[in-house]
Amino acid sequence: MFDDPNLVSSAGLVPVVSLARSAGLGELAQTHLSVPTDKGANAGLKVTSLVAGMVAGADSIDDMALLRHGGMGRVFAGAYAPSTLGSFLRSFTFGHVRQLDAVASRFLTRLSPGWLPRHR
Repeated sequence: MFDDPNLVSSAGLVPVVSLARSAGLGELAQTHLSVPTDKGANAGLKVTSLVAGMVAGADSIDDMALLRHGGMGRVFAGAYAPSTLGSFLRSFTFGHVRQLDAVASRFLTRLSPGWLPRHR
């Protein structure tokens, strides 16, 4: 278990999540994903957490706990518990998968060189 409060196990996520934030991943998911009940609340943050976990190597819901180990809470605000993310995904229907596909295509378009704001 990685539990030192002063260390971050996946520091490489910082630029990845920053890029996702700049391209509006969370906002796109919040706008285009309509998962019902309380399971769908904060869909943008939940999708961003799932993407960050997968980038860091999580390949199961239990592995999503890596976003909450050590000093990760200082770097990533709003990292959800694996059980919350699992409940979110289990509430998906085929239509929600299609909505997520629409989010992915819009997000990919925003990753093109001409779209992202330039940092000076």
